Amino acid sequence: MQCAVRAGYATSHPRHSRVPGTGTTARTLRERGPLDNDGRKKPKGSAARALRGVGAGRAQLTLVEHALCPLDPAAALREGLVHRSEFFYYDENRHQRKAQTKVFCPFGLSPADEFYLWGLIALTLSQADASVEFHATPHYCLSRLGMIPQGGGQGGKNYALFRQSIARLAAVTYFNDHFYDPIRGEHRDVAFGFLSYSLPTSASSTRAWRFVWDPLFFEFCQAARGSLVFDLETYRALDFASRRLFLLLKKIFWRQAQSPLFEVRHLGVHLLGFAPSIESRDLKIKIARCAERLVTQGVITAPGGGASLKAMFEKRGVGSYVIRFQRGPYFDKTDADRAADRLVDSPLVELLKTIGFADSECARILAKYNHQIIQTWADITLAAKERSPDFFKVSPQAYFLDSIEHATRSNRTPPDWWYEHRKQEERRERDAKREILNLPANPQTVADEDRAFEQYLCDEGRAHFAEILSRLFGQFQRAGQSPSEAQRNATEAARGQLRNRFRHDHPELGTGGISALGDVLKNLPLG
Repeated sequence: MQCAVRAGYATSHPRHSRVPGTGTTARTLRERGPLDNDGRKKPKGSAARALRGVGAGRAQLTLVEHALCPLDPAAALREGLVHRSEFFYYDENRHQRKAQTKVFCPFGLSPADEFYLWGLIALTLSQADASVEFHATPHYCLSRLGMIPQGGGQGGKNYALFRQSIARLAAVTYFNDHFYDPIRGEHRDVAFGFLSYSLPTSASSTRAWRFVWDPLFFEFCQAARGSLVFDLETYRALDFASRRLFLLLKKIFWRQAQSPLFEVRHLGVHLLGFAPSIESRDLKIKIARCAERLVTQGVITAPGGGASLKAMFEKRGVGSYVIRFQRGPYFDKTDADRAADRLVDSPLVELLKTIGFADSECARILAKYNHQIIQTWADITLAAKERSPDFFKVSPQAYFLDSIEHATRSNRTPPDWWYEHRKQEERRERDAKREILNLPANPQTVADEDRAFEQYLCDEGRAHFAEILSRLFGQFQRAGQSPSEAQRNATEAARGQLRNRFRHDHPELGTGGISALGDVLKNLPLG
């Protein structure tokens, strides 16, 4: 008798609890037709051809084993979302074990956010000098991901959606009691975030957005056996549920011609993220629609002999069904993989052009100087340009070239005014975050949380802070930063990552609607 569940596929339903938010508007997602990353219909014809991006996304292998959030936007886009799930794996003795995961989402999490998560990590790792810190303009990111034309203007609404998604992702803390560590080759109990960020508050700013990846998450994605590269164009052609199934099947079909048998309820609820209240017969219909879209893309093959997709299901009992998928012709192609492995042009080019350099000059600068030094002084130059056009004695180009030349010889460090400018931007960004996510302002609660967080760093979070700080300091130094600059940036990034952990450990100190999450967590079953 064949087993309906193999390693990595859950056998029980995810549980998610939500704290009522402030009426955040959520767009209803249609199940028919290809959807764009924010739920809109994809463009066709010449408009679609103009939106060709980098061609590759990159997904972490364990995270494709289960849904990170519900598919229903009304359930997913709520403050204080806690999404729980389970999956099975084989231990070193080939015994099947159960792992439990919990995704803590203070500002909610949308299935659309996965597009930005996998796209951004792919852009970061495609750089020749990839590190935990990634700087790029929103235009660079969205054009390379196929959201806006590469030669087009500003993103407008796309920028706003991108910014909202980043704010939600930065607040996430992920827990897994048996996560497969590809570096150590074993299952481990882990907790990590995804990223931190620092963005210019002005919509007209030409400066780069700064992303700092959680060091553990970055290591897991960067490891040779830790992530899978996939064709972003195919991914974007699918609806949210089909995207999740596509990534899992790509992981399976890399080595096998067919998938294991999936129990339909486990597949629909646990992996794809459908609501557990949906009847099994309706889950069959929804999964069949996903299969139909994957057949259209060539990811799986339809049953032979002219049979309908219903023939893929096998009844095992009253209300119990299983399904198996067969690898399609999509995986016989090598063009997508070759495109995924190529390096994309550096995001620094756009910054250098904004300063005033021509293409040939950009190429010379990138070939001669350390990219971390280029990024730092490009940001300083553009910040000075935005503050006062009269800042430069000669020109922005001359100031930039003189600065990177001296910085390369360790004769110049970033000015104090730039660090203060960044701090002011971060304070404005924190104040603006709640407005971006339609959250209520509560200055007193914010102040209380800040004081409690500082105490947390001195007490229970002290050892963990020191560990993250040491790891980030080494990574920033290896990226070419001076010791003082690496220390400053590592401290800032470590504080950002620890704040997410602090909010999870002390939900009673959260801001706005999240303050009630502590009462909810007390009632959540742990088993």
